[in-house]
Amino acid sequence: MTTTTADQSPGDGPSPVAEAFARLPRVVDLLAARAEEHDRDATFPYQGIEAVHEAGLLTLTVGRRFGGPGGSLAEIVRVLAQLGRGDASVAVVTAFTLLQHAEQARTGGWPAAGYRRLLTESRRGPALVNTLRAEPGHPAGLPATVARRDGDGWLITGRKTYCTGAEALAWMAVTARTDEPVPRIGTFLVRGDSAGIEVDPTWDQLGLRASASHDVLLDGVRVPTDLALGLGGRENPGAGAAAALTRAWHDLALAAVYLGVARAAQDWLVRFLNQRTPANLTEPLAALPRYRTALGEIEALLIGAEELVSGLAPRVDLAEPDAVARTGPAQLLASRSAISAVQQAVSLTGNPGLSRRHPLERYLRDVLSGRVHFAPDETVLDAAGRAALDRGPVRA
Repeated sequence: MTTTTADQSPGDGPSPVAEAFARLPRVVDLLAARAEEHDRDATFPYQGIEAVHEAGLLTLTVGRRFGGPGGSLAEIVRVLAQLGRGDASVAVVTAFTLLQHAEQARTGGWPAAGYRRLLTESRRGPALVNTLRAEPGHPAGLPATVARRDGDGWLITGRKTYCTGAEALAWMAVTARTDEPVPRIGTFLVRGDSAGIEVDPTWDQLGLRASASHDVLLDGVRVPTDLALGLGGRENPGAGAAAALTRAWHDLALAAVYLGVARAAQDWLVRFLNQRTPANLTEPLAALPRYRTALGEIEALLIGAEELVSGLAPRVDLAEPDAVARTGPAQLLASRSAISAVQQAVSLTGNPGLSRRHPLERYLRDVLSGRVHFAPDETVLDAAGRAALDRGPVRA
């Protein structure tokens, strides 16, 4: 992990963030070269994750007080959009680790010893982290995963689903309830190689096939007391300004990934239109106004979505309440734009766009699969509608 200090000056040379950005194009090319293979075989892209790590991209959000670059959300959305162009699965796995480090930089929720261990592992190689919250068929409320007190620690038992990067996680932040008469909800920091963990390879989705978002089974997994976080009662753990800021980072970071996928689809479409000359024409399709207009429609969709995400990100970095409140609708609009852009690209190309010989159909599957990482549209829209009603008419 590349380190810096809070008082680093421009005269000290390029910042770690700038150096990581300089390495980014090569990483994207490497990801793109292997993406089809990993998608086809549904294999985890270890080489791609290693490349992201070696470029210093996997730890960009480690806080400066912990010796890291302290990358901002505005910087991270740029990185993730580029990684999304190369391989959406690698970009999503990277995003969740970056979000964990960013939250630690903001809140310091991990105990000092545990986080030092994670940073030490991050210097040796890729140390992926993710929160394991979702459970198969379990409604919102108390988790079905149970933490039972055992001596000087806890024993965690349960099943988590949609665990992105499951087979390669160094650490899992597992939400669970205690088995006490009045249950408490907390997050338990679990080593990925702990005894009692089994990865059930359930992930067989339309897209993001290389993301290894499998189920994780925990059977009496021991967690020391100091790695049990937030054991505070029955109140909603998602309440509060800190949680809203965490959701805002999540919304914009993941939206950036799928805008990157849409840009990759557009890049392929541009090459196709410039190279494709039907038998009844003397010029490529790009010479026809109908195709240029359709391509312009895609460009307009993506410009609008990118400006929305990149415009909100610096304001979220400043924790502006209005900006934080707008990231839910922003990710919804960005996701819809990304999906619409790729669908239009497919419709413009006809049969080639749906052939496994070309990447466009993979881009379509990946961008559609992004829905798994966001709240349902109706939930986002209902919240936005309630906020508008609470605000009332805006007066001049």
